[in-house]
Amino acid sequence: MHAPATAPPTLRPYQQEAVRRVVAHFRGSDDPAVVVLPTGSGKSLVIAELARLARGRVLVLAHVRELVEQNHAKYQAYGLAADIFSAGLGRKEASRQVVFGSVQSVVRGLGRFASPVDGQGAFTLLVIDECHRVSPAEDASYRRVIEALRRANPRLKVLGLTATPYRLGQGFIYHRHHHGMVRGDESCFFRDCVFEQPLRLMVKQGYLAEPRRIDAAVERYDFSALFSTSGPGSSGLFREEELNRVAAGNRATPGIIAEVVERARDRQGVMLFAASVAHAEEVLGYLPAAEAALVTGETPSVERERLIAAFKARELKYLVNVAVLTTGFDAPHVDLIAILRPTESVSLYQQIVGRGLRLSPGKRDCLILDYAGNPWDLYAPEVGSPKPDADSEPVQVECPACGHANLFWGKRDGELVIEHFGRRCQGLVEDESGKRQQCDFRFRFKVCGDCGAENDIAARRCHGCQTLLVDADDKLKEALRLRDARVLRVAGMQLAATVNGRGLPRLKVTYHDEDGVTLAEWFALETPAQRGAFAAAFLRDHLRAPGVPWHPASPEEVVAERRRLRHPDFVVGRKVGRHWQVREKLFDYVGRYRKAESAG
Repeated sequence: MHAPATAPPTLRPYQQEAVRRVVAHFRGSDDPAVVVLPTGSGKSLVIAELARLARGRVLVLAHVRELVEQNHAKYQAYGLAADIFSAGLGRKEASRQVVFGSVQSVVRGLGRFASPVDGQGAFTLLVIDECHRVSPAEDASYRRVIEALRRANPRLKVLGLTATPYRLGQGFIYHRHHHGMVRGDESCFFRDCVFEQPLRLMVKQGYLAEPRRIDAAVERYDFSALFSTSGPGSSGLFREEELNRVAAGNRATPGIIAEVVERARDRQGVMLFAASVAHAEEVLGYLPAAEAALVTGETPSVERERLIAAFKARELKYLVNVAVLTTGFDAPHVDLIAILRPTESVSLYQQIVGRGLRLSPGKRDCLILDYAGNPWDLYAPEVGSPKPDADSEPVQVECPACGHANLFWGKRDGELVIEHFGRRCQGLVEDESGKRQQCDFRFRFKVCGDCGAENDIAARRCHGCQTLLVDADDKLKEALRLRDARVLRVAGMQLAATVNGRGLPRLKVTYHDEDGVTLAEWFALETPAQRGAFAAAFLRDHLRAPGVPWHPASPEEVVAERRRLRHPDFVVGRKVGRHWQVREKLFDYVGRYRKAESAG
């Protein structure tokens, strides 16, 4: 433990709680952990406090020199000395107990960090600021640093801090959340989110300015064609030439900038995020010349620093930029942000908006003017999986096994959830030894023919008995070879409440293909046993929202609520005597055979 020369800065209650949770986690585990704190919430102070408390050596990494400098300055505020290892800051020191470095410089000088120096042991704690930048690829810069430090100390503790705990194309960067849910894949490098301070709570408690998103009245840019190819849910970034094609020279630009200027009359500082360099230069031309400047990736560093200093000193009111001032930029007086470009990810969107959330004297809130139709909800980003279609929204689905309130993409009809796309419960449950594991309940699954275990619909091998699961294409191929089998590429499904030959009520389900060929099955729902059999044989697979309680007691009730049901992609029937019986139904089909939906 260091002995501070001056009284340390006072931490806010949530910062103290974040530190406490990190210490508690690493006392019992070496698993990499994440702390989620919104932009402007003081991550630097949390980092400084953890570095102060650490007993061993600490390396704090960031990807831009501004963050290295900020984090180092907060640590110095304790009256403590630390080294800086950053070519951009002109310093390459690595002998003190605490080192603040840029990842690019450290990865090029790994020899200075991988083996203990005289009088100092191996690093015991690695802190990564903006940790959503840690790539899953094992040869990426951050991972190379981690592995080098782990070779010197296999029990290295790795802590990441971020406001946006997700990566484009990956989803959440951690596996488990401290609230008792699973967020990212089992393969995530970071295992646990040990603390998260929600943005809404920060605003409510008065620690951040309220972001007020205004639905702009004038024309917008139409980037929808880009969304269909490289938008939400994809792993691709928008290319500047694509953005330029939509935005540069667009007839909407003069009106948009006129509205920004009008709304900025009583505002202190305005940041505009343009789609491309050509677009940014055009935007600058419509702003008051004496009050506006442009910063791009091509702006020389001396000029860039001069313009940013002028903006922070309020000598300039408007600052236009192209994707360069999203992290490590701090101008608290910014109270209007105009977004003139689509954002590939909710992470980028939150970083942009975060530039305007810090508190400043005389600042009431921050106006967010979005002229690009970005789809993100600032307070509740749902990023665990790509949005299936434009009509989907986050819906809550309770697990029938453990009671966990899952959040999945889905659809509502009024208050009723009629469809969701969840596969497995996200809840964490304790086993007999007290270890927390993901709940086993699956909303959608395929059953192993050998042991009966329920597997993910994309699984190739059974998780229970390790048998290779029968491929859907093989099932279809086999059925097509049989003379007494009929394979239907299902184009639709009809439900009818009818009676059988003895006059007893039955539900008739008819499947038809594109040519009108049909197969049918019948169900009785008169007794509890029949209703149980119907739930197991039909409802379990056909429900659009599995797990949402529904216990129909008659054929008429099933027909009336047909909106809750989906039809299979293929049905296989076998001839028994003079009649056909449905033997197999394939749902969630992905394979080489065409489905009916893609006809034509």
